Amino acid sequence: MEKWVVAAKKADFNQIGQQFHIDPVIARLIRNRDVIGDEKIREYLLGTVDEIPSPWLMKDMEKAVDILKKKIQQQARIRIIGDYDIDGVTSTYILLKGLTRIGADVDTYIPDRVADGYGIHEHLIDRAEADGIDTIVTCDNGIAAAAEIQTAKDKGMAVIVTDHHEIPYREENGERKVILPPADAILNPKQYDCPYPNKNLCGAVVAFKYITALYERFDVPQKELEDYYELAAIATVGDVMDLQGENRILVKEGLRRLKNTKNKGLQELIHANALEDARITAYHIGFVLGPCINASGRLDTAARSLALLNAQTKEEAAKLAGDLTALNQSRKALTEKGKEEAIQLIETTELKNDRVLVVYLPDCHESLAGIIAGRIREKYHKPAFVLTKGEKSAKGSGRSIESYSMYEELVKCADLMVQFGGHPMAAGLSIEEENIEKFRRQLNENCTLTEEDLRPKVVIDVPMPISYITKELIEQISLLEPFGKGNTKPIFAQKGLRVLDSSIIGKNKNVVKLKLLDPQGVTMEGIYFGEAEDFANFIRQKDTISVTYYPEINRFRGRESLQIIIQNYC
Repeated sequence: MEKWVVAAKKADFNQIGQQFHIDPVIARLIRNRDVIGDEKIREYLLGTVDEIPSPWLMKDMEKAVDILKKKIQQQARIRIIGDYDIDGVTSTYILLKGLTRIGADVDTYIPDRVADGYGIHEHLIDRAEADGIDTIVTCDNGIAAAAEIQTAKDKGMAVIVTDHHEIPYREENGERKVILPPADAILNPKQYDCPYPNKNLCGAVVAFKYITALYERFDVPQKELEDYYELAAIATVGDVMDLQGENRILVKEGLRRLKNTKNKGLQELIHANALEDARITAYHIGFVLGPCINASGRLDTAARSLALLNAQTKEEAAKLAGDLTALNQSRKALTEKGKEEAIQLIETTELKNDRVLVVYLPDCHESLAGIIAGRIREKYHKPAFVLTKGEKSAKGSGRSIESYSMYEELVKCADLMVQFGGHPMAAGLSIEEENIEKFRRQLNENCTLTEEDLRPKVVIDVPMPISYITKELIEQISLLEPFGKGNTKPIFAQKGLRVLDSSIIGKNKNVVKLKLLDPQGVTMEGIYFGEAEDFANFIRQKDTISVTYYPEINRFRGRESLQIIIQNYC
């Protein structure tokens, strides 16, 4: 059963509202997102890209720029080694485009998910040596590849790491000992002694910072950096970074430009998904465009997504966009099948009693493990790992809940795994098949999650009667966009709503449309998406209902009306 709680963060909402010319409700929403103080509120509402921190604040930036400037002058061969997900593909593209612009002799290699695995492996170093590569630049990987980078150094190569993942460490006598790779320069704001203020950048933004500094050193006009904002936005949303501060400004700026992007590949991907006339939001990146870019790295090769971003003609871009959109449809069907198999396994075995779910689906495509883990996490509100059968060992991904740091818990089981890495909320690993059961047991034995931690919590921003909703208020709520992790869509709530009329609609009969009456005598349309039959049965048995909701303006055939999107009910 969900627990509904009201955010009780305090401030003088009327005073903030008057100062910034916003409704006190909007002031309260901003405070609930921990935006405190006049300067932070001003940045939240009005911040621009001119205010984001200088790339030169990042540890090793000077060193990394000096190395590549010298290598470019020497016409040394440079190879970018990226990753096969949306962050890896976009960061590879950013580095390729930026380094080409300043005259580098550069190529790229994005590892194949199945054949190569994640990150920079020894056989990729050997291949680079055979190809006469002098310098390797990693993106969205490399921070955990100490042994591999040492191999590259032993072969006489220079290595620059650009990454954003957690810094590896091991526990020694109760203390954390950091393990950094022996690269010539490491750009990763998560380094403990890195003064860069935003520790929550995605890999593509770290790459963008590097290109920003290189452009400055090579006297490239600053205006040319504008081409990168939409890629930074796509990667930040796609890799589920917190939409706060710099990240939020970059996503806001990128979304503003995406509609009129000059990138032919993105133009055609927008067209293939029928979004030409839509107001493209973070939702469309997270659930429409982003999954298409990710699909090639999951079911085919991420080189196709990189080719889309690099496409020079409309015809080439249209073909690739169509292929990626079709691949994403296949991915959706396979994901649904895997999710149902995982639920069946959990419900019919002792797994259902575990606080940390470890599900082994040997026949599932390994690229879908993370998505399925996310769906399982949503259904059970428990940390979930989904493992699949790989060529050499089992591979898998995990998705977590707020009170469980997945990476820290994996560190405690390090001896059971071949390889692992990640964040507090998500992780990836490879493990020998015979160790899966031990891994599951150890995670659960170490787990300190309580019943309260495992109870889904719905945090209500403002208990607000629907009679307070106006078009002007809804338009002001849009000032808070883009919504996503760290800047969630506001949740309002009201008790005592009477249902005057309801009907199940939609092609799949999964939408309930209703007419609601509140205690003040105001009526409003409501829409519920989900288990329509369950909701319809619930409201038939109740005189009044309580709901959490989000208000919207419904525009249909030139007419506008206010409505609420119902999210939870009781």
